[in-house]
Amino acid sequence: MKISPSISRVIALSALLILTACQSDEQQQGAQQQESHVDVVTLAPQKVTLRSSLPARTTAFRQAEVRPQVNGIIEKRLFEEGAQVKEGQQLYQIDAALYEAEVANAKAQLMRAKAALQTAKSKEARYKNLLADNAISQQDYDDALATYQQTEADIKVQEATLKTAETNLNYTHVYAPISGQIGKSNVTEGALVTAQQAAVLTTIYQLDPIYIDVSQPSKQLLDLRKRIIARQINKEKAPKVTITLEDGTAYSETGTLQFAEANVDPTTGDVVLRAIMPNPDNLLLPGMFVKATIEEGQLDNVILAPQKGITFDREGNATALVVNKENKVELRQLELDQAVNDNWIVKSGLNAGDQIIVEGLQKVAPEASVKIDNNTLQTADNGA
Repeated sequence: MKISPSISRVIALSALLILTACQSDEQQQGAQQQESHVDVVTLAPQKVTLRSSLPARTTAFRQAEVRPQVNGIIEKRLFEEGAQVKEGQQLYQIDAALYEAEVANAKAQLMRAKAALQTAKSKEARYKNLLADNAISQQDYDDALATYQQTEADIKVQEATLKTAETNLNYTHVYAPISGQIGKSNVTEGALVTAQQAAVLTTIYQLDPIYIDVSQPSKQLLDLRKRIIARQINKEKAPKVTITLEDGTAYSETGTLQFAEANVDPTTGDVVLRAIMPNPDNLLLPGMFVKATIEEGQLDNVILAPQKGITFDREGNATALVVNKENKVELRQLELDQAVNDNWIVKSGLNAGDQIIVEGLQKVAPEASVKIDNNTLQTADNGA
């Protein structure tokens, strides 16, 4: 079929209009892409205080379980349960009649031994003179000398027996081995107790100061020690420790880290750290769960990247988009360390002065031209 010239002109004009519209759309889309608006943060070297917040539990600074050291009947309890006691304060009185009799018997035996010593000493002296005059045999003198020496030994034995009896008598007075807050009494007057029994009479806790036992993953401790070895962290001073109580309130006192266990728990992979914390009002009691924040040290000249400007792929690789001097987008591959508040510590991939995109990431791609609406310069110190 033959197409008329007029129809051909209409078709050509329509195609030209469609092509012009497509070109206009492409130009418009290109202009919109070039005019994408973003917010950036200009990175600057930071001083970072590393902190770790970990679960912890309180432990008494000193704990003494009070047990009897002799057998007997409890006659008196001489303390108020839950009160503060002093070291050396008497807590219980055990019936002492039997031990008083043993002391009296030991004293009598010692007196008898001393009297026998005088007789044996005098006899030895006489026999010595008689032996010099050949009035007695050597055997008679040797027997007298042996009796004298045996009597001296008997005195030593009786003195030791007396000391043991007096010690047992003293043990009928049960004293506080340490100062602190005493718990409930597990026995009452009239109860029979035995020496070195498994059941405790009561327990005393020294609560000021108090220990804070913190469980830290061994990987965190390893990272910290690596930084210390690399002299990135100054560890001349003991790390400070603060705690948050179970009700969410901050504890007013500040403690110091004392030591870390020399072994890793194989079941949890944690290392126990022990801090010492002032407890002047005895607010903290043994066994309480708290949240401990450890100030591990400071890092200088650290590059921090806002977390909202960092993306991760399926393999966990971190990337960031940076605006260069030509206002074009660059893709950076990053190596990160640990999180610090709302930032990441950057080991490599970003430098001071880089402008990292934090808003508008969805609208841009590498090599795209952008317009910066808001540029924030990092100036404040940060703490983890």
